[in-house]
Amino acid sequence: MPSSSTAASDSGRPVPSSLWRDGDFRRLWVGQTASQLGEHASLVVLPLFAVLTLDAGGAQLGALRAVGQAPILLLSLFVGAWVDRWRTRTLMVLSDAGRALALGAAAVAGLLGGLGLPALLVVAFAVGALSVVFDVAYQASSVQLVRRDQLVRANSALEGSRSAAQIGGPALGGALVSVLSAPVAAASGAVFFALSFLSIRRIGRRASIPERSERPPRVWRRIHEGLRFVAGDTSLRTVCLASAAFQFFFAAVMTVYLLFLPRDLHLSGTAVGLALAATGPGALLGSLLAARLPGRFGHGAVLVSAAVLGDGVFLFVPALHGPSAVTVPALLTVNFVFGTFSQLVNVTVMAVRQTVTPDGMQGRAAATINFVGMGLTPLGSLLGGFVVEAWGTRTSLLVTAAGMLLSPALMALSPLARLGRTLPAPPEPPVPSAAVTSLGKGSPRRLSLRCPRRNAGRRRGSP
Repeated sequence: MPSSSTAASDSGRPVPSSLWRDGDFRRLWVGQTASQLGEHASLVVLPLFAVLTLDAGGAQLGALRAVGQAPILLLSLFVGAWVDRWRTRTLMVLSDAGRALALGAAAVAGLLGGLGLPALLVVAFAVGALSVVFDVAYQASSVQLVRRDQLVRANSALEGSRSAAQIGGPALGGALVSVLSAPVAAASGAVFFALSFLSIRRIGRRASIPERSERPPRVWRRIHEGLRFVAGDTSLRTVCLASAAFQFFFAAVMTVYLLFLPRDLHLSGTAVGLALAATGPGALLGSLLAARLPGRFGHGAVLVSAAVLGDGVFLFVPALHGPSAVTVPALLTVNFVFGTFSQLVNVTVMAVRQTVTPDGMQGRAAATINFVGMGLTPLGSLLGGFVVEAWGTRTSLLVTAAGMLLSPALMALSPLARLGRTLPAPPEPPVPSAAVTSLGKGSPRRLSLRCPRRNAGRRRGSP
């Protein structure tokens, strides 16, 4: 048994009692912060690279965003099982190195005038795929680096960095493109991944690799049980459908939005990043409201009303005209309102999902909702590109923003809208199949529906 002041890691090295005195955790935190900044900045840098340097049209920008989002759909269900079979530090270091090389190569090719859209598509897919691996690996690594009684503080620090990166990353990316040009901005993004590489590489404690059985676990059987459970629960099934509707139209909106701001409103990269970053402070307010409003007005009423307000505010964007002194404050207001009510829905949906799901199904339920919710995102990005080519930016933005209201409509017509101030107790966990071993070896970690709304993937509002 470890003492009250220290604990031993799997490698035999002591784990300090104070979280911030633990050099290995500090290296993880620094590396994860740099990685998140690079990731969220690149979400703006690469589309602006295509628009400003390659003069990409709507369909091309939609294809670029879809390719960058495709790894979430293709890899999310499998990366978790894969991470459990490898050292997380190794996976994070390799992910950082790969992303730094991809963005660095794009920057060099862009400066030499040799970067075309096909090569940029390859870069976007590579960065997206490696980001999926890194995000899963860093969440698993905190469990291996700190004591169990330090996990809450560790996760708070790591997720605080993630939230800060989602606020500052888009603004930083837009500013880099505006001040340094798109190729140099891509190189700056590579620097963040290089810093993460150097920091995480210095983590001294080496986590043990779980013993691999001769017969590999039947992953497909467990995935099927999660899908069946979510499909059989009315509340979770509605969350999946509402999430899919929102993600599909939100992806289309963002494709049109990233064309509308620089081309129709003539905003600089700095202004674009600033407008997108306004969702972050709104999300902080939404988190505070989520602690009070559902218990006072009822979970169903809060879900539907907040979704209507958060989604509906985008209907005002196509009407914006005039100089940046007028449009930028209006966009800041729109994105702040969107971030506030989207986060309110995020947290409320997370409470509903965790309450109605038994402990033995938490991880698979979250992964299933994430998979279904994010699955239509690439198609939504493609739709946004096609409609903007056919109808123009203002009409396309109005139509796709109106489509987002399908999500609260689905919730309003379901039992979710009738949830009161208290939530129902979870059902009995399903009987595991004969091919699945007992869960006695350790309950799955609870995964939260971080973002965007109604899913367990990226935060809502990220471009």
